[in-house]
Formats: sequence, C-alpha cells, structure tokens
Amino acid sequence: MINVLETNDNSIHFHTIPNKKFKTVNIIVKCKSLLDRNTITMRALLPYVLQQGTNKLPSEKQLQKKLDMLYGATFSIDGVKKGNNHIISFRLEFANERFIQDEAKIMDEALQLLKDIIFDPHTEGQSFPESVVEREKATLKNKITSIYDNKIAYANMRLIDEMCEEELFQIHTNGYEADLPAINAKDLYSYYQTMLKEDQMDIYILGDFDEELVSKKLRSTFKRSSFNGQEITEEPTKKITESKEVIETQPIQQAKLHIGYRTNCTYQDQQYFALHVFNGLFGGFPSSKLFMNVREKNSLAYYASSRIESHKGLLLVFSGIEAEDYEKARSIIEEQMKAMKLGDFTEAEVEETKELITSEIQETLDHPQGIIELLYQQVIADKSMSPAQFIQHINDVKKEDVIQVANGIILDTVYLLTNKKVDENA
Repeated sequence: MINVLETNDNSIHFHTIPNKKFKTVNIIVKCKSLLDRNTITMRALLPYVLQQGTNKLPSEKQLQKKLDMLYGATFSIDGVKKGNNHIISFRLEFANERFIQDEAKIMDEALQLLKDIIFDPHTEGQSFPESVVEREKATLKNKITSIYDNKIAYANMRLIDEMCEEELFQIHTNGYEADLPAINAKDLYSYYQTMLKEDQMDIYILGDFDEELVSKKLRSTFKRSSFNGQEITEEPTKKITESKEVIETQPIQQAKLHIGYRTNCTYQDQQYFALHVFNGLFGGFPSSKLFMNVREKNSLAYYASSRIESHKGLLLVFSGIEAEDYEKARSIIEEQMKAMKLGDFTEAEVEETKELITSEIQETLDHPQGIIELLYQQVIADKSMSPAQFIQHINDVKKEDVIQVANGIILDTVYLLTNKKVDENA
C-alpha cells in the first residue's frame, strides 16, 4: 500500500510518500507544459544548461563536489513527451540521515540545493552565461543529429511525423537543429522565468521520514511568487478515413517496418486496462503474437514488438526486416491484428499476460523513481488511481474486453525505411 500526502501551496502540488523500504530519499520536481513548436527547442536545451551550476555553485564541478559531500547524492534533469505534454524532471537522490551517525542536516541541505538549481541557477545578470549556453547548444545539436545514426529511433520519429501531422504529438522532444542559432543566453533565461510561472509543478518526495515534518520542509523551501497557469484546450480527435503508406530509402543494411494504429483509448478510459492486456498479447512480450509469428515462426524480423502511447491513444509496432520481405512481413503483422479482433487467443494466454503485466508493475514498484513515475501518470491523465487499483483493474480484464478494445483499433500509417525502391504494385 502506497500512502501519499498531497498538499497544494503557492500553486505547487506536493506529494509526500513515506516508505520504509529504501535507505535513500528521492525527490523529483516535474514541470509540465503543453507541447509548443515555438518553445520546444529551448525546453530541450534547459536541462543541459541547468546542470552547469547555481549562483552559489557556479560550475558543474562545484555542483558535483556538493553532491559528493552529500554522501554521493545523484542528480539529473531530462525532458520527455507524454501525450500532448512536455515534462521536465529534476531528480535528486540522497542518503537518508536516519542511517548516518551524527548527521541531521542532509535533508535540509539537499532540499536547499535542489531549490537553488531550479530557482537560482547560474546567471550573469538577467541571462544565463553565454559561454555555457553556446557550449550546451552544441551538445544538444549532437543529440538531435545522432538520431539519424540510430535507425530504429529515426524510423519511429518519422512514423510519428507522418502519423501525427499537424498534431501537437508530432513535435520532437529534443527540439530542432534549425532553431538553435537563434537561441541566445538572455532569451533562454527569459523563457525559463516564464516556464517557472506557467508550468504545472509537482514535487514528489519518497523515503523513510516523518511525513508531517518533511511536508512542512517542502512547503517552506519551494515557493512560487506567482503562477499563471496555461489555459488548456482539448485538441480535436483526428478522424482516420484511410491509412497511408510511407516508404523512405537510405543506404541501410536492415529495413525498418514501423506501423502506427489509433486505439481510440487512453489512460483516462475504463477500456485502457483491456488495451494494456491487448498489447501484451499482441506484441508486448516475448510470448506475443508478433514475436512468435513474425520473428520466430517465419523468421521475417530481427525484432518485432509493440507498445502503446498511453496518453495519446496510439499503438506502435516496430520490426526490423530484410527489404525484400516487406510485403510478407506487413501481411503477417496485419494477420495478427485481425486474429486479435476475432478473439483468436485463449483464456489461458489472457491470464498469463495479466500476470506478466502485474509482475512488470511490481518490479517498477521496487524502485523509488518507478513508484513516482507510476503516480505521476495520474497527474497527466487527471485520474486518481493507486498502483494497487491499477493492478486490480488489469486482473479484472476478461477476454471479451480485449476483443472489444481490439475492434476499436484503426490502422493509421505504415512506414518503411528501406535500402531499395519498393514496387508498390507488387
């Protein structure tokens, strides 16, 4: 059972999670904003810049030295896309002072350090240091361009480009190389101040501590002087009248066949749990139809799997094939989808898949940051549900529920990255 004390002060949502299982304390600050093509490259750049120090510790080396003094605390920042949201996460894990003799200030020092990283980063006047920003722009540029060398990631990016054209979800998490020259240190700092005022901010702290005491510490340490939340407007659901096929050629050895479906179901929906089981049966595990039929029985793929985008309602299929096997591989993948819609799977397979999903969730709950990530799904979906309730809903799924959700899935886009021209009339 996970108990969470939730409070809301100064437009910050605090989530205090006492847990005696771990000897470290984890604190994660999450800043959530709607995806925006005009700001995404700046948001992608910020994690690199903010890790370079604070005004009190104005270099990455000094920041690391402070972390080392906190008995080897670890810190990271990253940005991810979930549904139509972009989330920047600040993560700090540090030793619990309860387990260290004669230490009673680790918590206070850790909270102050994280506060400084977020609210008092290294600046020069009303600007980030120009040399830092220019250096980290080069780092981000390398990150953006490296995707072209990772053909699986590239194919997935291109599938989303084509599938979600003119939708927010099309926006690239790492930003765009073309934006980088126009970003300067002053404008980046100005945007960061706007972000701190407008993003929804959730702070999670998990560990073995006094719940009320730590809750007070959090609320006294982290404050926002002002908060101007974004006005959220729902993006209209895209209607799919016919699927499309996109074929791209590059000098590659192994072709990538990635397929996107609309599930018409998200984390918010009651049918989501059946969709989760569907994915496990279809392509989520080594026992799934895609793995067994495309890869094992027919030896058509080096890899074959699927996953769901929980907050966008997409099902994505990934496979690596020989270029000449495109039509056959696509046909067998489509056969597996048809089989799912017809209920061509057993009750025993449903039960086995539910057990695998439950095991996955329980494994996630063995890690403090995993617990926090599971809990944060509720914030994104605006739906309150504990991990125990999630597991119970999975266990309640019946075969007919899986068939029903399968029949709501629609093929959207077939994307092939190949090394030769495919005869579309073949």
